[in-house]
Amino acid sequence: MRVAIVHDWLYVLGGAEQVLREILRCYPNADVFTLFDLLRPEQRRKLGFESSHTSFLQKMPFLRKHHRSYLPLMPLAIEQFDLSGYDLVISSSCAVAKGVLTGPEQLHIAYVHSPMRYAWDLQHVYLNESGYATGLKGIMARLLLHKMRIWDARTAHGPDAIFTNSQFVARRIKKTYGREAKVIYPPVSIANRDAILPVGNHFLAASRLVPYKRIEPIVRAFNELPDLELIVAGDGPEAEKLKAIARPNIKFVGFVPDRQLRDLMTTARAFVFAAEEDFGIVLIEAQSEGAPVLALGRGGARESILTNGARPTGMFFDAADPSSIAECVRTFLGKEKTISRLDCRQRAAVFSAERFRSQFVAAVNEELERFHAGDQRRAARLIA
Repeated sequence: MRVAIVHDWLYVLGGAEQVLREILRCYPNADVFTLFDLLRPEQRRKLGFESSHTSFLQKMPFLRKHHRSYLPLMPLAIEQFDLSGYDLVISSSCAVAKGVLTGPEQLHIAYVHSPMRYAWDLQHVYLNESGYATGLKGIMARLLLHKMRIWDARTAHGPDAIFTNSQFVARRIKKTYGREAKVIYPPVSIANRDAILPVGNHFLAASRLVPYKRIEPIVRAFNELPDLELIVAGDGPEAEKLKAIARPNIKFVGFVPDRQLRDLMTTARAFVFAAEEDFGIVLIEAQSEGAPVLALGRGGARESILTNGARPTGMFFDAADPSSIAECVRTFLGKEKTISRLDCRQRAAVFSAERFRSQFVAAVNEELERFHAGDQRRAARLIA
């Protein structure tokens, strides 16, 4: 069986690339197709492949910094891959990868991280934050996103089966595409420490410092809690603005390597997260290091954090505003000793890479059996 794996693009190693790595571990002889590949050789080897097949976008200028400017060409580019020689096509898609062309003798399974949020339910947020809400640029952006929605909805009927990363996204897929999706939670790098570091006195927030990650209301919340220390890890365009509004109890450490970030997690009193994520791998990473999570009670967080029952692993706040976050932190202080850091680690273990690979292969095999059994049933009916 020849297998092709189609990924949107490769220029950083993020959550989608963790999924790609584990899919490649399931199918190590698969060929990788992607719109463009800007990774270094050692990064490709880390994911499990040496080279990839790329589209004409690979040769476009200023690609690393301005790849989003080529969004209008991406549907055309993804359709140019010739996958006719493959029996099984697996697309890993948060944008256009699911739109590859396949034939009736090929099984196409799409792992959809999310429909294009900037084209669907988050269009207005995207336009406001990018400065395209009004004027001629705004009109052009809305027209482009309208055309992307038409293409996206049409190509949603191409895959034979759709897998996704959470019940939250499965509901979005049902609403957007009218299709059912099988939930296979993404793989998370679970902590594997020889010794547990002692818990410090700080709370931790970590992400790219961009508006939709909502670090600002966390900073403003801890401005109201001057006796509590907050460490903010990460960098981005909002860094200077956030530093300007922060009080002395808030420390910015910038981008930190993964090992250092994990140390900050395992020594944190709690990890604070205010964004609405499709799943939120970082929330599992924090729990795997023993840190309780205080998070916005929306999106994938509701599936990964336990707040009820005998073994809670965190708490939710209702809105991503400073007062709600500050109130949640105060409530946590009164219940801190009731949340076991061992329970947090055990909860995270449910989302291991081994579990993902096992469930993914089983689900693909089930689809293969259904695919070929359907051919036999149709042939039997024709003969009868």
